[in-house]
Amino acid sequence: MYYFAAYLLKVLLSLFGRLNVYEKEKLPNSGGYVIACTHTGWVDVLWLGISILPLKLHYMAKKELFQKLFLKWFLSQLNAFPVDRDNPGPSTLKIPRKLLKKGEIVGIFPSGTRSSEGVPLKRGAAAIAISSNVPLIPAVYIGPSNFRELLKRKKPCLIFGDPIVISEELPKKDRVEGMMTELNRQFKALQSDALQRK
Repeated sequence: MYYFAAYLLKVLLSLFGRLNVYEKEKLPNSGGYVIACTHTGWVDVLWLGISILPLKLHYMAKKELFQKLFLKWFLSQLNAFPVDRDNPGPSTLKIPRKLLKKGEIVGIFPSGTRSSEGVPLKRGAAAIAISSNVPLIPAVYIGPSNFRELLKRKKPCLIFGDPIVISEELPKKDRVEGMMTELNRQFKALQSDALQRK
């Protein structure tokens, strides 16, 4: 069902403008990893999953989205799983760590709620990557963020950054801090690069 939904979404979204994907070769060839992507609307969530096909992406999504029966079913078909962002606890790490251990890919949007550039990043993506000992891959999306902007046929673009790996010899807190610093740096550089490519 995942591939049917993903390829159908690809066809539908492409009607409004073809996605340009850059630096996809930076994605690891094997093993699990976390993709941390910028987030401004629901469109970037769909394009991120489509951009790495035929690889599958497992999304971390706020639990409120799973309260409606149809949306819960649809999100489940797209490999999304709920997380309580207001009260994160040890259980928040359980599902993504299990997936990463199996060599799966987990997609996280560190800015949390849909937001514009400049919002401080949450540490979940880095904490999950560090605790699972997997790389963190930055990704920046520029393009339509909602249906209105899709109708304007704004050209979408997604660019991947270099995998971020922090030495295991450092204390966990320092590893998370180091990963967050590098993620912020790459987000800014990728944002500039993406704008130049458009």
